[in-house]
Amino acid sequence: QGKLVESGGGLVQPGGSLRLSCAASGFTFRWFFMSWYRQAPGKERELVAGITDTGGRTNYADSVKGRFTISRDNGKNMVYLQMNFLKPEDTAVYFCKANGPAYEYWGQGTQVTVSS
Repeated sequence: QGKLVESGGGLVQPGGSLRLSCAASGFTFRWFFMSWYRQAPGKERELVAGITDTGGRTNYADSVKGRFTISRDNGKNMVYLQMNFLKPEDTAVYFCKANGPAYEYWGQGTQVTVSS
């Protein structure tokens, strides 16, 4: 059974940075497309960034392009989201997701709050 555990969330001032981590276990991580989603109160969950199984290609929501960077380490079964120049509108619960040939897995989420 696959498992994803996010960490690294917290409270940060506007303009600050955070690095989210997602630890994967219980499945062949290098076969899976990985992505980060977020959900703000009262809003639908939205895709933030994705990365292919080898890490060769990435994609981003327009709202985070140039500020966020997704990366992965297949040797450590980890995916990361570096978030710079954070804005109050980035406040949300951030989720890690794994998409594979036959299964998908979600983490439990980590709260990011951007506020002065």
